[in-house]
Amino acid sequence: MISPTPRAVALAAALFPIALLPALVHPRLVGVWIVAAALVALAIGLDALLSPAAARLSVALEAPESVAVGEPAVASLSVRAPRPVRGVEVLVDLHADLAPQPPRTLDLPGAGAAGRVELPLVARRRGRPTLDEAWLRWTGPLGLARRVKRVRLDRPVAVVPSLRAVRAAALRFQGSRELTAGVQVERFVGDGSEFDALVEYVPGLDPRAISWKASARHRRLLCQEFRAERNHQVVLALDTGHLMAEPLGGVPRLDHAVTSALLLAWVSLRLGDRVGLYGFDRAARVWAEPQGGLGAFPRLKALSAGLDYSTDETNFTLGLTELSARLRRRSLVVVFTEFVDTVAAELMVENLTRLARRQLVLFVALRDPALDGAALARPRRLGDVYRSVVAADLVREREHVLARLRRQGVLCLDAAPGQLSSQLVNRYLDVKRRELIS
Repeated sequence: MISPTPRAVALAAALFPIALLPALVHPRLVGVWIVAAALVALAIGLDALLSPAAARLSVALEAPESVAVGEPAVASLSVRAPRPVRGVEVLVDLHADLAPQPPRTLDLPGAGAAGRVELPLVARRRGRPTLDEAWLRWTGPLGLARRVKRVRLDRPVAVVPSLRAVRAAALRFQGSRELTAGVQVERFVGDGSEFDALVEYVPGLDPRAISWKASARHRRLLCQEFRAERNHQVVLALDTGHLMAEPLGGVPRLDHAVTSALLLAWVSLRLGDRVGLYGFDRAARVWAEPQGGLGAFPRLKALSAGLDYSTDETNFTLGLTELSARLRRRSLVVVFTEFVDTVAAELMVENLTRLARRQLVLFVALRDPALDGAALARPRRLGDVYRSVVAADLVREREHVLARLRRQGVLCLDAAPGQLSSQLVNRYLDVKRRELIS
């Protein structure tokens, strides 16, 4: 498609005073206007002929097969032209689940050499969004004629859960007997009830751990060292209902939960426990039997990547009852979900309480920092007062629900997205040290 540029429009507008000459000066001057108009039209036509035709420009796209939610990736668009072209504007239309791209400008060297522009890809949610099409716009050497080319790309990109925290933990603690969350270091030797080794008594050790029979046999004081029992069962239950599709910090709550769940799964498998996965909204969607060993992690990663965003309201009665029926031994059930107020949370509290009678339940919710900020913000207008009062009521009702769950024996974790993973791992390590699952 060829169209005039703003420069060509301005040049054509400059012909208007010349067009008035025949009326204001002499009728024979109409020839001057005709010549000027012809020169402008000729210049525009010549500029269009000198610019490369749209069919002569070729476009190639290099894009990654997959990107992680919230983590930047890069795609590359290459453009080739038979002769040099300066100032080619490039705009790529992306799926709504990918952050939009601003237009970019590049110069084409010509002679078949490629001009390249990099496109940062930031996924907002999991799925298979596409890079839809590319638009190219360039002008001729005189800047009077503009050409536009549209290229269909239709390149799908798989958006998977973020494994940055898992990779960091794996690289830092591979072969180590320590795991950390934040700056806290937890030892899994020295606590628990499973015998690990005999060590020589030194001041500071618990005298109750002295093994008198072993000490008499070796004729020196020896203490028994214990470690946390392994082979526990951990089930990650993720609510995929409509409240979990709400974005928090630009990323859906469900994706924050999946990232934290995968980190907890890796730590649990690393420490010898068995991990399973359960997804539900109005009905059970995904179930994976608990398995042990780091070899089970790819299966958990693939199943969590396939959890769909649902528009249905979560049925806690059906979902948690189905989960309870599938568990044949006492397990740590980590429930990732969300609620709005005390009225909507009634069925959730009732069913979590019923589940906690047989299992150890850890309730995990994502706290919205914007809601806390609105509740504590200093009002400047009357609307700010209303907003602050409503936010404070929601925060108070949230604390009321969490207090009710704690009274029923449910462990609760309500953390902001940036703190959820570390606090979740710390809580899991504390549960193992205190042997609450047994």
